[in-house]
Amino acid sequence: MPFRPASTRASLVTAALTALAVLGLGACDSGPDGGTANAAGPSVIAPGEPGGGNRTLSAEEAEKQRADDDSPNSADVSYARMMIQHHAQALEMTELVPRQAASGRVKKLAERISAAQGPEIQAMKGWLKSHGKEESGGGHDHHAGMPGMATEAQLEKLRKARGKAFDQLFLTLMITHHEGAISMATDVKSQGNNVQVEEMADDVVAQQTSEISRMRGML
Repeated sequence: MPFRPASTRASLVTAALTALAVLGLGACDSGPDGGTANAAGPSVIAPGEPGGGNRTLSAEEAEKQRADDDSPNSADVSYARMMIQHHAQALEMTELVPRQAASGRVKKLAERISAAQGPEIQAMKGWLKSHGKEESGGGHDHHAGMPGMATEAQLEKLRKARGKAFDQLFLTLMITHHEGAISMATDVKSQGNNVQVEEMADDVVAQQTSEISRMRGML
C-alpha cells in the first residue's frame, strides 16, 4: 500500500463522511410542503390516467383517495335489502302492541320503534333505487338467514298473547331482534364501502343499543 501523508488521509476521511451525509439526505425526499415524505408514512404508487404515468402519493393522500371512493359494494347492497325485511318484521310486531299490551311503557316503546324504523325502511329503499338496485336480489331472502328474526311460531304466539304475557314476550323477542340488527350493522361497517350505508348503520347501532337497555329494564 503506498504511503499517504496524514493530511491526505484526513482529506479522504472527510470526503467519505461528506458523501455519506449527502446520501443520507437523498434518502429523505422532500415533500411538496418542504417536509419529508417519511413524516407522513411510506409513499404509495398510484396508477395515472390512461396514457399517463404513475403518480407517487403520500400515505395520507392515498388514504384520502380511498376515502373519496365510496362506491357501494355487495355488502352495502345486501345490508340494505336485508334490513328492509328486518325492520318490516319489527313493525309487524309493534302493530300488535296497542290492542294487546298491558304496560303503558311498552306501548310508548313500540311507538318509538315504529316512528324510527318506518322512515329507515323508506331511506334504504330510496338508497337502493338511487344506485339502480332492486329491493330484492332475485334470490330467496330467508328470514332465518338474518340474525334476531322471530320465527313464524314465535310470531303466532305473540299474536295470541294478551296483557302481561304479551308484554314479556314482546320485550324478549324485540331485544333479540335488536341484537340481530346491531350485528348486521356492525358487519356492514367493517365490510361495506358506502358512506351513506355506514351512517345508517351507525344510527341503528346507537338507537337500538339504547332501546335494548331500556327494554331489559322493563322485563
